[in-house]
Amino acid sequence: MSETRNNRAVVVGIFILIGVLILAVTIFTLGSQKKAFAKSICINAVFDDVGGLQKGGNIWFSGLKVGTVRTISFQGQAQVKVEMSIELDAVPYIRADAKAKIGSDGLIGNKIVVLYGGTPAAPVIKENDVLKTEGVISTDNMMATLQENNENILAITTDFKSISRKLDEGEGTIGALLNDPSLANKLNATATDLQGTIANLKVVSENSKKVMAAFQQFTRELNQSGNSLHEFVNDTVMYQSVINSLAEVQKATNSLNQFTANLTQMSSKLNQDNNALGVLLNDPATAANIKETMMNLETSSQKLDENLKALQHNFLFRRYFRKKAKQKD
Repeated sequence: MSETRNNRAVVVGIFILIGVLILAVTIFTLGSQKKAFAKSICINAVFDDVGGLQKGGNIWFSGLKVGTVRTISFQGQAQVKVEMSIELDAVPYIRADAKAKIGSDGLIGNKIVVLYGGTPAAPVIKENDVLKTEGVISTDNMMATLQENNENILAITTDFKSISRKLDEGEGTIGALLNDPSLANKLNATATDLQGTIANLKVVSENSKKVMAAFQQFTRELNQSGNSLHEFVNDTVMYQSVINSLAEVQKATNSLNQFTANLTQMSSKLNQDNNALGVLLNDPATAANIKETMMNLETSSQKLDENLKALQHNFLFRRYFRKKAKQKD
């Protein structure tokens, strides 16, 4: 009987030992995962809203876990102080001007604290430093923004529906263009004319290229010795002769201009009645007198002819006129 009790005690002791070992392994495993036994320093950050961050949450820096949240407590007016344990291995890489913000472990995972930023010129963090924080965007704010975006998309869709309806009904210039075949035909004709214009421009461009090529050839030949144009351009004596000829032409032009001015002045005087020619050309009374005088002269001439004929038939002068006629023959 005593032997049975001893065996039972041994079995119970073995099971207790196994349980203690399992508990110890579990504690060390969880401690290694949470890095509870790693050497660390404590730093702080004060948030207006931690968005559901829990004690024991992870601290991330550059995508790596560098510590855990030690405590979360209220401070000041509705602010939240987060005390964080940072491993000593990560301390040399975190600067005192780094910032802290609340993030998520995945899309809908647990809340974490993300450390970022910092300049190389700043010192590294030390015990009980307080980091600057960045406000967290809550889920409610994200949903409100999403709702506002949905309303904007709905308004845009409604406006687009109204525009498409007006286009389908032929309202406006674009609607008329889409629904009126004549406008489409005119547009096609305009496009055809434009293509013709572009083709003409291409022809003009090609001709311009040919003209420029010919001009370049002409200038090259002009710069080559052995031709009359080159000799003419480079002969200073001939150049001086041309300059003198141009000067003479200029003098002739000036004389012609002076003659033209004199002729203009004379014609101007002819249009005035303060000179003899002007009176003859512009005074109707003088013109009538001259006309009358000319008529009197014509009448007198006719009468004189008649008198001469009468003298020829007069017996006193008949012999004289016969003698003159015989001398003439």
